[in-house]
Amino acid sequence: MTTAAADPVEPKPEKPRRARGEQTRQLILETALRLFRERGYAETTMRVIAKEAGVAVGNAYYYFDSKEHLIQGFYDRNQAAHREAAEQILASETELAPRLRGVLHAGIDVNEPYHSFAATLFKTAAEPTSPLSPFSRESSPAREAAIALFRDVVDGSTAKLDPELRKELPELLWLAWMGVVLFWVYDKSPGRRRTRRLIDGSVPLIDRLVSLSRLRVLRPALRQALALIESVRRDD
Repeated sequence: MTTAAADPVEPKPEKPRRARGEQTRQLILETALRLFRERGYAETTMRVIAKEAGVAVGNAYYYFDSKEHLIQGFYDRNQAAHREAAEQILASETELAPRLRGVLHAGIDVNEPYHSFAATLFKTAAEPTSPLSPFSRESSPAREAAIALFRDVVDGSTAKLDPELRKELPELLWLAWMGVVLFWVYDKSPGRRRTRRLIDGSVPLIDRLVSLSRLRVLRPALRQALALIESVRRDD
């Protein structure tokens, strides 16, 4: 007597497990950011983060190797939020100045909830060898995402640019944004009004300089400036 072969058992889908893992990861990250705001970066340990999140310490280390990796997670999420906040202005404006102004203000809006611990974090991130530095290898995903956002600012605009300047401008705008962030870190004015004024005052100047770069008489100086930027970028 033969029996019918049993139907093969299909493996259970991994999606729910992955979804739960992502929820746990986000819970740990949210808890860490709250504790950084409340206690400061230096005073918040991985053990405290795990306890507040209701997970085992080993589980916290499973998702984040260290506090530094938590900050990298914050950088990545913060950059995604910055892009999302900038979508409307990029979709509705075609001139360079309002696109740039809108993206810079969107960045301040996104960062504002973290202003209370930004100065403490900056003290660590400012150390050249720190993995938290925006110029570090570890920060490269968030840095490249930020430069890509400024590339969209430039490429989606009607601005007529020198081809060599167009290639370099997104990174130059990101460097300018780093300067704005540094100013914002130490800005204690209500609603960061001084930082807002800095943005509103500097964007027309940047727009004017970009426009002047098309003048033939300024091209030698522009080439010299771009060559200088390239020379200091290299580490040879």
